[in-house]
Amino acid sequence: MGLSCAVIGLPNVGKSTVFNALTRATASVSNYPFCTIEPNVGLVTVPDERLERLGAIVKSEDLTPTTIKFLDIAGLIKGASKGEGLGNQFLSHIRGVEAMVHVVRCFQDRKVAHIEPDIAPQRDIEMVNLELALADLELVERRLEKVEKLARSGEHVRVLQAEVEEERELLTRIKSVLGEGKSVRSLSLSVEESHLIKGLGLLTSKPVIYLANVGEDMLSTPDDAYLKKVKEVAEKEGTEVMAVPAKLEAEMAELGEEEAREFREEMGISQDGLSKLIQACYSLLGLITFYTIAQGKVRAWTAVKGTKAPEAAGKVHSDMKTGFIRAEVIPFEDLNEQGSLTLSREKGLVRTEGKNYTVQDGEVIYFHFHI
Repeated sequence: MGLSCAVIGLPNVGKSTVFNALTRATASVSNYPFCTIEPNVGLVTVPDERLERLGAIVKSEDLTPTTIKFLDIAGLIKGASKGEGLGNQFLSHIRGVEAMVHVVRCFQDRKVAHIEPDIAPQRDIEMVNLELALADLELVERRLEKVEKLARSGEHVRVLQAEVEEERELLTRIKSVLGEGKSVRSLSLSVEESHLIKGLGLLTSKPVIYLANVGEDMLSTPDDAYLKKVKEVAEKEGTEVMAVPAKLEAEMAELGEEEAREFREEMGISQDGLSKLIQACYSLLGLITFYTIAQGKVRAWTAVKGTKAPEAAGKVHSDMKTGFIRAEVIPFEDLNEQGSLTLSREKGLVRTEGKNYTVQDGEVIYFHFHI
């Protein structure tokens, strides 16, 4: 599963600076709106201490971490859903991602222009969220019109009538919520309902993390009024907030690994922004990591919580899923404690699991299958 996140927000809130800081990329950063037209894309390896340790245990330097893709989307403005400021083009880039990182400006700097005369995080969030809701509303209305026409015409097969009615009822509910400027997330849809509208790629159905772009002074005063406003919004939506001094992170991204570590220690920053954001994204989307060791290669894989063994095997190769026989499983903690696969087997720590087994985070798995 290739995780992808869109970095969104108003113009000049620091999206490209955040993107550069988190991906060590070189996206254009300028003090004017629409500096980013086409989305900048950064494919980032996920920091993974367990993967490094597994490589040491099996004496392999052939390690393949999982990755996360960030898209730096151009700033959205009022009227984006109607095409203002190339809004339609920018919104289309968001539809294919799994999650959104909504950057909110929480710093004062007269040298960096803002589209509004003052800094007001809650207002800025509402502006962006309203445009996302209006864009979704237009899609839903078009789809609802087709479904209602189909229901009236009687052209659909009788056995599908219940499905048509179900979709019409769901779309009507969603239209009502979007018309109030609220997100589809607020509906708490069932798994079946979410699957029914998945093809629409609704923007407000995607999980979101609010990234408060704070100034350096916020490191010593984390309860700043701006940050509190973002937290209030996030609390209502049941999502997470990250406070990141993007400019400072971007500067540290240009340093060597050792220099950056020493600088963080001096500034009292325990963890870099990239690691924090990835952890937040994984938690938000309910993702886990499992590992395979084969032919001297150690590889990390991403899966959704609740994934069964055959589906996990299919991520390695489609033949493994269709021809799945069994899986040999050992938790990372057990293997790390023993320091050897051979010793772990001798102590009976390697279990054999079947098709109904649910893969857990951190497990090392060897899949048996036939072609």
